[in-house]
Amino acid sequence: MNKMSLMVAVLALTLPASAKGKPEVQGTIISENSVSCGTQANGKKKTAELMCQEYVIRVGATDYHVRQEKEAHKELLPINAPVELTISKDKMKFKVNGKSYEMLIVSEAAAPAEKQAPAAAPK
Repeated sequence: MNKMSLMVAVLALTLPASAKGKPEVQGTIISENSVSCGTQANGKKKTAELMCQEYVIRVGATDYHVRQEKEAHKELLPINAPVELTISKDKMKFKVNGKSYEMLIVSEAAAPAEKQAPAAAPK
C-alpha cells in the first residue's frame, strides 16, 4: 500500500467520527424558577407579564441557567433529573427522560463549592 492510499484510508475511518458533532455531556437539573420574559398586549392598553421557566443545569463545576426558547415548551422538567446535553454557542440541547429540548443559555457560573465539615479543634 502506498502512502497516499494509506492516508485516504485513515481519513475515511476518522471522518465519520468527527461528523457526529460535539459529544454529549452528562449534567443534572438542580433547580427551576419562574422568571419574567416579557409582556403581551391584551387589547386596550392592558398588558400581561409573560412568565418562563428558568432551569439551572449543573455540568461538573459549572451551573448553566437556561430558559425556554419558544412559548410552546410549557411542561415542567423534573428536578435532580440526569440530562445528556450538547452546547452550541448560546443554545443547549438536552434530553430528559428520553424527550429532547432546546433552550437558550442566559448565564453561567461556577458551581458553589461543597461545604466541608469543620476541622476538629486542636487539643
